[in-house]
Amino acid sequence: MAGAQLPHQPSAAPLWLWTSPEAQAALSRGHLGEILRAYRKATRTSQADLAEELQYDRTYIVRLENGQRALTDVDALRRLAEHLGLPAHALGVTDQADADFAAMIKFGESTVRLSALAREAGHSAEAINELWPLVWRLENRLMAGHSDRYVAHLLTQARVVLGVALGDILPEESLAAAARWTGRALNIAGVLDDAVLLTRALRAHGNELRKVKRKTAAAVRLQQAADVAPATERGTVLIPLARTLAELGDTAGFDAAVRDLHRFMDSAQETPLVNPFVVREVHLRGLLATGRVRQAVRLAEADAPDVGGVAPQWRAIEQVTVAEAFSLVADDSATTAALRQSILTAEALRLPHQIQRALRTARRRFPEIEALGITALQRLQLTSAG
Repeated sequence: MAGAQLPHQPSAAPLWLWTSPEAQAALSRGHLGEILRAYRKATRTSQADLAEELQYDRTYIVRLENGQRALTDVDALRRLAEHLGLPAHALGVTDQADADFAAMIKFGESTVRLSALAREAGHSAEAINELWPLVWRLENRLMAGHSDRYVAHLLTQARVVLGVALGDILPEESLAAAARWTGRALNIAGVLDDAVLLTRALRAHGNELRKVKRKTAAAVRLQQAADVAPATERGTVLIPLARTLAELGDTAGFDAAVRDLHRFMDSAQETPLVNPFVVREVHLRGLLATGRVRQAVRLAEADAPDVGGVAPQWRAIEQVTVAEAFSLVADDSATTAALRQSILTAEALRLPHQIQRALRTARRRFPEIEALGITALQRLQLTSAG
């Protein structure tokens, strides 16, 4: 109904309450009246409602907002901060817990950045080990009602990297956990007004949805990422988008995405995740998925681009894809060679999902390779259990 009033929300979700630019501006100026007005606007709370919640007279709230009264009692400020979902220091109260957290959070961005680099270098397990303590502290911070924009932004980045790293090392039957973590990152990214962060969260969530066979949902997320991606992020989105479209049988969409990828490569600097080697693997797998086996075999037989600077996990991924192509034309020698190398590489990098891909190609046709893959998976499971 036009003009209808939205219902009052007496308590706000700390994941979004203080993340808007307007709320952040009020916090940065430190004016209590502005902070109260920002809170009331975000939660659709009247002055009378807020006064009742805080057990104050309404006129007292009016005077605080107008700057006619000052609140200096430390206990009262702590209680107000807790109600507003803010750390006590935001209202000028010195808090040792906040100081300790600030000292830890100072290094949070470095932790996330180094974890992302470790994952790209093939050390996903190490990346996860570094991220868990940071994510745990950030999650607890928000659950306690402290919704600082910087904390929300950092937690989103950490959830993205954690989810993607989990997607590397988890076996297929457990990959839903990676999709859940990237989904939790997306929940925050959607309200932070940061195109790069939103693109990365959409891309990561879409790719993990693809891995758990939710391909239509994956395509929706990845297309959303493509729609909002800044130019510098477009290549990393086109890779999973092309792969997903191929798995859905959308030949025209896949071909268009590959053309876009090649155009992007002509104008952008190569990275460990976007380079000719990766684009070749995506093209090869997409040709197989869309039924163009002969074209795929010709591409597999051609010399691969230089692997220097390529994220190591892509070497295992590419070896399995090449094996799949050769197996479809009954080139047993080339198939077994590629499968053997893929299993050795995947075990060294602790990538059970890629070993499981290799096993599907080897099953019932190459018993020696199948045994090699099963043994490799068992060793990885023992390592994880230890």
